[in-house]
Amino acid sequence: MFGISSILKRFLGDNNDKEIARYTAIVEQINALEPTMKNLTDDKLTGYTRRFREQLAEGVTMEEILPEAFAVVRETSRRVLGMRHFDVQLIGGICLHEGRIAEMRTGEGKTLVATTAVYLNALEGKGVHMVTVNDYLARRDSEWMGKLYRYLGLSVGLIAHNMDFPERKAAYAADVTFGTNNEFGFDYLRDNMVLSEGQMVQRPLHYAIVDEVDSILIDEARTPLIISGPGTKSTDNYRVMAEAVRHLKEGEDYTVDEKQKTVAPADSAVPKIEKIVGITNLYAPENIELSHCFTAALRAKALMHRDRDYVVKGDEIVIVDEFTGRLMEGRRYSDGLHQAIEAKEGVKIQRESQTLASITFQNYFRMYDKLAGMTGTAKTEENEFLKIYNLPVIVIPTNKPIQRIDEADVIYKTKAAKYRAVGNAVKEIHETGQPILIGTTSITQSEEMSHVLKKNGIPHVVLNAKFHEKEAEIVANAGQKGAVTIATNMAGRGTDIKLGEGVEALGGLYIVGTERHESRRIDNQLRGRSGRQGDPGASKFFLSLEDDLMRLFASDRIAGIMDRLGMEEDEPIEHAIITRSIEHAQKKVEARNFDIRKHVLEYDDVMNQQREVIYGERRKILKGENLRENILAMVKHIIKDEMTQYANEKLYPEEWQLDALIEDAEKVYAPQGRLKKAELEQLARDEIQEELEKVAEEGYKAREQMFGEENMRELEKVVMLRVVDQKWMDHLDHMDMLREGINLRAYGQRNPLVEYKIEALTMFEEMEASIMDQIASLMYHVSIVTPQGAAAVAPTSEDGTPRPAPVVDEGAQRRAEQLLARERSKLEDHLSTARASHGDESAPAEAKSAKKDESGKKVGRNDPCPCGSGKKYKNCHGKDK
Repeated sequence: MFGISSILKRFLGDNNDKEIARYTAIVEQINALEPTMKNLTDDKLTGYTRRFREQLAEGVTMEEILPEAFAVVRETSRRVLGMRHFDVQLIGGICLHEGRIAEMRTGEGKTLVATTAVYLNALEGKGVHMVTVNDYLARRDSEWMGKLYRYLGLSVGLIAHNMDFPERKAAYAADVTFGTNNEFGFDYLRDNMVLSEGQMVQRPLHYAIVDEVDSILIDEARTPLIISGPGTKSTDNYRVMAEAVRHLKEGEDYTVDEKQKTVAPADSAVPKIEKIVGITNLYAPENIELSHCFTAALRAKALMHRDRDYVVKGDEIVIVDEFTGRLMEGRRYSDGLHQAIEAKEGVKIQRESQTLASITFQNYFRMYDKLAGMTGTAKTEENEFLKIYNLPVIVIPTNKPIQRIDEADVIYKTKAAKYRAVGNAVKEIHETGQPILIGTTSITQSEEMSHVLKKNGIPHVVLNAKFHEKEAEIVANAGQKGAVTIATNMAGRGTDIKLGEGVEALGGLYIVGTERHESRRIDNQLRGRSGRQGDPGASKFFLSLEDDLMRLFASDRIAGIMDRLGMEEDEPIEHAIITRSIEHAQKKVEARNFDIRKHVLEYDDVMNQQREVIYGERRKILKGENLRENILAMVKHIIKDEMTQYANEKLYPEEWQLDALIEDAEKVYAPQGRLKKAELEQLARDEIQEELEKVAEEGYKAREQMFGEENMRELEKVVMLRVVDQKWMDHLDHMDMLREGINLRAYGQRNPLVEYKIEALTMFEEMEASIMDQIASLMYHVSIVTPQGAAAVAPTSEDGTPRPAPVVDEGAQRRAEQLLARERSKLEDHLSTARASHGDESAPAEAKSAKKDESGKKVGRNDPCPCGSGKKYKNCHGKDK
């Protein structure tokens, strides 16, 4: 029986085939240019870059120059790299240029495929980002493919870990920039925390090609990038709760849903915990921290397993990537879970941190004007790519027909029987000299498999996923004669496995899967290690009813068949029906995981809209030479609100609260005693508002004359940045708390997402009002002066005649000067912390050049020089620093 999609394909044709046919016609145009390109001198070939740029500047489209540009890249690659693009690689390049995902089998040369699209899109001069999954691949590809780009006159940059500010900025200014998804994402966040526009490293996000796009945009989409600073909460409660939950028993005090990966305490759990801890009500307001730690401790105990989800390395808990088996150094679980695991394992508990900035990969990569990706496995997730990123998936034909034989899965009753079968099969194959790559789903499983092979006397290598370079080297050698390699399914992505001498005659690389992953993509990725470029190969999965996927989703039916047939423990079932049953289970899990990611994104979209507003306002502050009008507009907004509150147009004048209005005005912008109630009572409502605006304008002008234009402009920027950053950080904390408890609204028959959107909007509006109030209040109340002993500059009137200098409390002015210095220092420390927290120890240029005065206090470049000259430090003793 045909499915709906099969019926539609019969009558309408396959869209993928139609697109490949369209691309093939373009490739024929490229091929027609090849003889001409081969006859060009090097100078004439490289001269095309200047010509293309001139054409684009004159209005010619990239599509019009595509055939010529691709032909230029192919010829350049032949001369510089010794590699000529296959026709299918050109098809992949066109697909990438059009902002799609090119699904290409492992070994089809995706690294070379990207060069055509990168070159064409880099000609506009807006920057192209090549995004990879690790630092090793970013460096390798920038050096390897960088030769081609530089030959054609393009500049190439690399974003690497621990790179300092000037190097990072230069790398982003290049035509083509290589780096990891983490580095690009963190740089975006840090750019929205800088103190001046010159400290930003990224340009507007133009075009990105994401390598291993399924790994980055799907597998890592649930984990946001977070820049955090040290928090202030005590860690004692985590230790207390870790000890308390040790006394709880699964099934009696709590239940675990392995399918949903959740844990729920039973009615008996809370009284037990209260008795152990010595409190009467765990959920009383005063015990909110304890209840939070209890939830985290129970999750750590029931759901998080050592050497599967994390490893203990020295005195640290290091997360294990569930897809690659790699150690994720520097990454931490959120919501107190990491602290709970530290307490559980008895290592030093790090303080909970305060979120300074955060974004998901989903929302980061959707900001690019054009996005494309490539991988060997994307079609199974096409629905998600379309819905979340608007990225269609095109399956690119292989250059040579696939020869790999994918054998049916075999399934055993127990894990022990499965491992015995794998050991026997590997021993038998190994004796022929055929290389074997054994895929596992975890570090623990790799160790178990290694133990089995040792018992069978089979020499082998276990992939150590701590170092990407070593990982790539081990995987690359997996195709040598007699090699037996154990690796997590996804380890070594991006590394080509070439067959050793004589291996082709032995049947190529043999892939052994020891467990089905919950995602078909991961299994396909493992299989795809074999059979590259028409090589022979084989793959086979060995399973058991005790495997997680089987146990949770597919074991009942198969176990029933085995029992009815009276099968022994070491007797397997091998049938296509079993394989289909497992794939059905995988589809169910994939659909559930998609729902989880979609759910996370729906909530993060709310946060993202607010993030874009705040970051947009912040950029305006950085770019603004004169923020005077912005601040006065805020004051007018405050005055309008005051009028609505105290002199509402719907009330009679005798009902107006003019005393409260004056008191409120004096807190922000009005000098004490300047506004008189008796005078305001004589005015109409509009006239009162005009009077308040006039007083605010006079006060601001007086401060400008007192401090001078330059100091006032700097003060505006420093105060606005400090207030916006602090209020935004507080807002992030409040939003986290709202998110944690919002699902409880479902018990009241209310949609949690709708409730979240409503409350989030209210909180955001309150934050905006609070930002305006605090900025205005600070601008009218802080003061800055030159150091004692400096010549004072008397304010002048508009016609240039001296005005009487205002009487100023020197002690108050010194305190105000210290306040401004502290605010600037806080901003510098704020950004330095953000950089250092992710291994980027390069503080901003201004922070680097800061010195200390005689008292030991840090002096910034824009601070008054300690010598007493009245000049800024950068224009005086700091001039040559």
